[in-house]
Amino acid sequence: MSRISPLRRRLTAAAGALALGGAMLAGAVVTAAPAAAHGAVSDPPSRIYGCYDRWSAAWTDPAMQTQDPMCWNAWQSNPNAMWNWNGMFQENVGGRHEQALPNGKLCSANNPTYAAADVPGAWRATPRSHNFRLTVHDPSNHGADYLRIYVTKPGYDARTKALAWSDLELIKTTGSYPTSSPYVTDVSVPSDRRGHHVVFTIWQASHLDQPYYQCSDVDFGGGGTPSPNPTTPAPNPTTPAPNPTTPAPNPTTPAPNPTTPNPTTPAGACTATVSVASSWQGGYQATVTVRAGSSAINGWKATINGATITQAWNGTASGNTISSSSWNGKLAAGATTSAGFLGSGSASNLSATCTAS
Repeated sequence: MSRISPLRRRLTAAAGALALGGAMLAGAVVTAAPAAAHGAVSDPPSRIYGCYDRWSAAWTDPAMQTQDPMCWNAWQSNPNAMWNWNGMFQENVGGRHEQALPNGKLCSANNPTYAAADVPGAWRATPRSHNFRLTVHDPSNHGADYLRIYVTKPGYDARTKALAWSDLELIKTTGSYPTSSPYVTDVSVPSDRRGHHVVFTIWQASHLDQPYYQCSDVDFGGGGTPSPNPTTPAPNPTTPAPNPTTPAPNPTTPAPNPTTPNPTTPAGACTATVSVASSWQGGYQATVTVRAGSSAINGWKATINGATITQAWNGTASGNTISSSSWNGKLAAGATTSAGFLGSGSASNLSATCTAS
């Protein structure tokens, strides 16, 4: 199945618009736009991304219960997790993926918000040949230190068993990718894998130690129309994969103190805009974009007027204010960054202001 979904086209368009930069007004304008934070394996679609892609326009439709029962369970378990389909990650793992994700928690990235992804059952599987192309979409263009791709071993049954590390065989580790999404690689799976299997992908983002974990259900040699073998090879990553025997960096090394102010940075030297990615009855997902003024800044706080924030990423929320993280607070003059959040209530009449620190 090689279709390009409407959501994927919107994600690609949004990434291009962010790259163009453009002047922004101090007052925010609310528009319908995709979330500019995080990402997911979009082809073959990961469990949470696939459920969002197929059902976000009809997520309360009872037909989903019979047509796509595992997605129905996921939407019913936690609708907010589905709207925030692109946030399945851990932080400060130091390359110790097997220690960060216990058996049975791989598909949720060991995050209780996404627990429905770990439930074994009749997940919809995407038909693929044994040679296929895997795509990661990252609207924030964080880059990738590597993609590490596994497939389940012969005899694994995704309908009855939650995924464990012992069920997986590592089939590819790529090199690094520049900060230009999507990240694409050609994958070759052993021919003894037939029927429903899980392709498990680790995307190690480059902007900080933030690996993303994704389970994609794939039908090798099964029904449906398999994707054609790619005729053009995927672009080679820019650097070779890290040596797996190299010890992970010491996770106890403290990060630079993000609260130290730059005495030469004037307060208020930034602007903020807010855009709504998706909305539903009683809630919404949105992105706030911060732009530094004519001087560099060392940190920022964006206040979203009219918002009741229930969850935020790429920043820390307190009330209706999101403060910068350690990695995205320092901005050169005119540079931009963004943070995402979930809000309760109405998404109308939102506006944003920014103060630098």
